[in-house]
Amino acid sequence: MKLSWRVVLLWTLPLLVVGFFLWQGAFSSSPADMGRNAANTRMTYGRFLDYLDAGRVTAVDLYDGGKTAIIEAVDPEIGNRVQRWRVDLPGNSPDLISRLRSAQIRLDSHPPRNDGALIGALGNLLFPLLLIGGLFFLFRRSSVGPGGPGQAMSFGKSKARFMMEAKTGVMFDDVAGIDEAKEELQEVVTFLKKPERFTAIGARIPKGVLLVGPPGTGKTLLAKAIAGEAGVPFFSISGSEFVEMFVGVGASRVRDLFKKAKENAPCIIFIDEIDAVGRQRGAGIGGGNDEREQTLNQLLTEMDGFEGNTGIIIIAATNRVDVLDSALLRPGRFDRQVMVDPPDIKGRLEILEVHARNKKLAEDISLEAIARRTPGFTGADLANLLNEAAILTARRRKEAITMSEVDDAVDRVIAGMEGTPLVDSKSKRLIAYHEVGHAIVGTLVKDHDPVQKVTLIPRGQAQGLTWFTPSEEQMLISRAQLLARISGALGGRAAEDVIFGEAEVTTGAGNDLQQVSNMARQMVTRFGMSDLGPLSLESSQGEVFLGRDWLSRSEYSEEIASRIDGQVKAIVEHCYENARRIIQENRALIDRLVDLLVEKETIDGDEFRQIVSEYTVVPEKPQFVPQL
Repeated sequence: MKLSWRVVLLWTLPLLVVGFFLWQGAFSSSPADMGRNAANTRMTYGRFLDYLDAGRVTAVDLYDGGKTAIIEAVDPEIGNRVQRWRVDLPGNSPDLISRLRSAQIRLDSHPPRNDGALIGALGNLLFPLLLIGGLFFLFRRSSVGPGGPGQAMSFGKSKARFMMEAKTGVMFDDVAGIDEAKEELQEVVTFLKKPERFTAIGARIPKGVLLVGPPGTGKTLLAKAIAGEAGVPFFSISGSEFVEMFVGVGASRVRDLFKKAKENAPCIIFIDEIDAVGRQRGAGIGGGNDEREQTLNQLLTEMDGFEGNTGIIIIAATNRVDVLDSALLRPGRFDRQVMVDPPDIKGRLEILEVHARNKKLAEDISLEAIARRTPGFTGADLANLLNEAAILTARRRKEAITMSEVDDAVDRVIAGMEGTPLVDSKSKRLIAYHEVGHAIVGTLVKDHDPVQKVTLIPRGQAQGLTWFTPSEEQMLISRAQLLARISGALGGRAAEDVIFGEAEVTTGAGNDLQQVSNMARQMVTRFGMSDLGPLSLESSQGEVFLGRDWLSRSEYSEEIASRIDGQVKAIVEHCYENARRIIQENRALIDRLVDLLVEKETIDGDEFRQIVSEYTVVPEKPQFVPQL
């Protein structure tokens, strides 16, 4: 395993510190000190004189200029064996040397050495030098990588990733479901490869292309495909990487980025999430010339100022085009705005075919059926769907992905992880009546989407689920369809009310009521589908941070507000009574469906409609009419 240099340095510095103290302790003591410390037992000066008079002292070593003595003497208490003692001598004992000589005792004197001070001084300097050297090495190595703490002198440099030949591994063939956006961007690639085809007739290369669309629709993937197809130098950076806490850094990075781009023209600059730096100027209360605005001003100047940037195409991506500054969106800067919308059923089928290339699919699997069941899914959602299905297949130890894994993956992506099924109890039957209420009302109301599945298996926060899947793409929704959806959403609450009584109504319909209130209010205030007439009464004011109005103002009088509330209540009450009527008229059918659902826990749409058709006539669903 290869260790990082930071880990090595982290372990080396403490070892150096410990080694330093051990080294200082080992070399700060002289040989004389070591000999002096060999005597661990102390003796008083008076006892030393007694031993001297008794003739027991055999040798004396003097240290520290005669202030300390190490004596060897015969100790009668331990069998007359020779023992070493340390004695502190008084400073005024000049006759002691004479007495020792007259007694013919071996005497030796050890003068103090001066090399200990030199070694101590070198030892005290060694540790700071090691510490400074380690910190210098740390900062020097950190300055090599991007964003390291040693980059204090390079804050103004651009952090864009540069590729002379962009090898992203993505081509236009790998991008599916957004054919209109691909056509627009293929022209950009042709501009870069064969500019003479356009300049010969007076056309100029576009300066900027703005990719606009919801998250997950493939904006960044398109930019990678352009880089892979064009074969020109490619710079990629995120909008947040321009802005720092220091004023002027972002503008300096913009200048450095375009300077490098001009040196490598023709080239492509890709700015992801440009709304991080391109928001409207003067935002907030009173505005202000902050760091982000300075960065945006510099970006505007570089894109279309006095100095041209011939051969540089800027591609930016955002899902918040409404917050961008108007100067950034004008022709001459971003000449084209390419909408990248969620795919239709044909686009979803193409995306599934792309992501299924490296998946092992069973023979009976139908990508078209998956595409029909996933309206509103983006490219990222479909890629995640097939990946979840592959994970479930591996977990179940199967050799190929089947429709069972795909269905479970769809449920998991939309509603969350599968929970533990409920035991047969009053609560389980109540949930079953609630879900069957949704399904029976949605089936018997003419303009409602068909039932796809009813289940009592908990997923996420829901204890049971009823799935409705539109048979065709619905670009526009009629008033009858909205009323049918409100009735279907109220079917669960109506079933609880009719079957168990008003006192036993539960909180399970809380989310349904929120959706119902929202749909009914939009019918009145946004779509003009009420007795108030074709009026749009919904406020379109922006948030404060966009630099717009600080205080929200009502666009209508209190009388109109009261009438709006009355219309919303009337719509909901009408749909609720319709749902109650359907529940009451089909009580026997509901009881049979609940018994079957409690037993099987899941009923698919075809089986559900078959049972309903035995008791009543299922209304025909309206045929899909293409909208112009």
